[in-house]
Amino acid sequence: MFPRQGNFVLKYIYMNTILWIAQAVLAIAFLYSGFCKSVYSQQKLIAKGQTGVAGYAPATIHFIGIAEMLGAIGIILPWLTGIWPVLTPIAAICFAIIMLLAAPIHYRLKEPRNVATNITLLVLALLVAWGRWRYL
Repeated sequence: MFPRQGNFVLKYIYMNTILWIAQAVLAIAFLYSGFCKSVYSQQKLIAKGQTGVAGYAPATIHFIGIAEMLGAIGIILPWLTGIWPVLTPIAAICFAIIMLLAAPIHYRLKEPRNVATNITLLVLALLVAWGRWRYL
């Protein structure tokens, strides 16, 4: 094996590991958030710290929750199974859009911790979208 090829393989292994960790973090975060939005009332969500739901209809909150849970599945399963792997970077892009919409809401509510969480998840989602798109 040529040295450059070996170096490429190592870079691929490192990048793949980083992407799987990012995908797992995104899946856990959005699965939890989606589950909460799907089963809890608006008051309970606000008490749990999900203050961005204030003022939205219960049906809208439940819809967002279900979409987040489906996204959590979409960020892992397609790439893992090799069945329609293009859905993984698409799910990541959708998560990035959700975070772009959520951050200003939390900023207006003067919640810097939630804004920081939104930005962190946004960066992870963009990393997964970019990284997985490269290997399609």
